[in-house]
Amino acid sequence: MSTVLFASVVRVRDGLPLSASTDYEQDKGLQESKKYLKNLSKKLSQFPDRCMLKAGQYNINFTSSLGVSYMMVCTESYPNVLAFCFLDELQREFIVSYDTKRINSAVRPYSFIEFDNFIQKTKQRYNSPRSLSTKINLADMQTEIKLRPPYQLTAADVGTVNGFSHPSPTKYKGIAPNQMLEPVTLAGIVSCVLSLLCGGLNLIRGVHAIESILQNEDEDFNYVIAFFLGTAACLYQCYLFVYCTVWRNFKSFLAFALICLSNMYLYELRNVWQILFHVTVGAFITLQVKLRQPQGKAPDYNV
Repeated sequence: MSTVLFASVVRVRDGLPLSASTDYEQDKGLQESKKYLKNLSKKLSQFPDRCMLKAGQYNINFTSSLGVSYMMVCTESYPNVLAFCFLDELQREFIVSYDTKRINSAVRPYSFIEFDNFIQKTKQRYNSPRSLSTKINLADMQTEIKLRPPYQLTAADVGTVNGFSHPSPTKYKGIAPNQMLEPVTLAGIVSCVLSLLCGGLNLIRGVHAIESILQNEDEDFNYVIAFFLGTAACLYQCYLFVYCTVWRNFKSFLAFALICLSNMYLYELRNVWQILFHVTVGAFITLQVKLRQPQGKAPDYNV
């Protein structure tokens, strides 16, 4: 029998469950699928905004938008178009019911447990397809799925399940950058401008260092390398702030570490205030990269 068995609403940035349907099923396979779903919820920001995973005789489908992901477990025979129509309906209602500020400030699991009532009612409707014919437009969703099919995940993409580690996915290098980032803040713009300024200062000093070497062979060429490495790190920080890439936070931290190391090497050519300025700007933009999280594709409900 084709049915929706479980559904939940999860915050993308940290995997915090916001609401979920009541689960009466004790089937071992379903419980195993829910473990996959739980592990997926912890790394949603790494995945495209519409995905599906085959877990035994069950399918896990999810769609993410505006920092929230809508996830479900259904039988493998349940039509994909109905599954994503179901998730789309949950998404529409949740966006209307709760504002972004309240969602972002939630600290306890299942802070929106009252939404469970809507999930249950919608699940019942979608488990009785005859009642759906006049209430949803399957043609629109079918067209959208053909144009932008859900990404097929594998068990290895989930990570650790039941204590066993799977290889980390590397296939998202071409996908993650297409994800949208949260809107730019004033602090983020300031951090980018300052980082570009630091990169420019490093570049100018590097060019002058090259001229000095050409005039005086006793000059240390390592200073030139340090200046240009600092320039590259500052520019790369700006790139990470603007674009969504795999391991953004880790790359940004490495760039910050490179800024610190290059300035430590240049301590003889710079005073304490100059070094402090470069390091502070590097720390500032690293923080802004971390704060600007990926988000799902915004729904075009009014188009």
